[in-house]
Amino acid sequence: MINFIAQHKGLVASFAGAAFVIAMIGGASTEVGPWYESLRFPSWRPPNWLFGPAWTLIYIFTVASAVIAWDRAPDAADHEWLLLLFAINAMLNIAWSPLFFKLRRPDWALIEVAFLWLSILALVHATFSIAPLAGWLMTPYFAWVTFASYLNFTMVRLNRPFAATTGEARR
Repeated sequence: MINFIAQHKGLVASFAGAAFVIAMIGGASTEVGPWYESLRFPSWRPPNWLFGPAWTLIYIFTVASAVIAWDRAPDAADHEWLLLLFAINAMLNIAWSPLFFKLRRPDWALIEVAFLWLSILALVHATFSIAPLAGWLMTPYFAWVTFASYLNFTMVRLNRPFAATTGEARR
């Protein structure tokens, strides 16, 4: 494993750098403040402190998956396909937090998360077809976003309707 990382340090650095930027943008768009805390939550919602460590692990596994799949991809067409899938996923990953937290529209975030979920499913399939380990490394991301999607759905159900003009949850 250490030899693999040493041999691919540029690739690891590139994918890790991209993941870091995505994480920072998402983090900067996440405001757990009075509006968020005023929402109704299901009893099974994880504590706020769990989201940071969960996403950190997901990003580590995603970087590992990307490096392994890139290394094992047989040709330039597969590299381009992987790059496209990861880029689409990155954009969708970034888009969710501003929709939910900045615009205060969990209902719009719920629509968006369906596309994020599909992009992860595409990544699981694509990486697994190139290197099964790479696909397995994507499954925690898939599982977490599946769970988070259901949490988002439940929060929309508990707090709707959301105002179209102010972005505030109506009570």
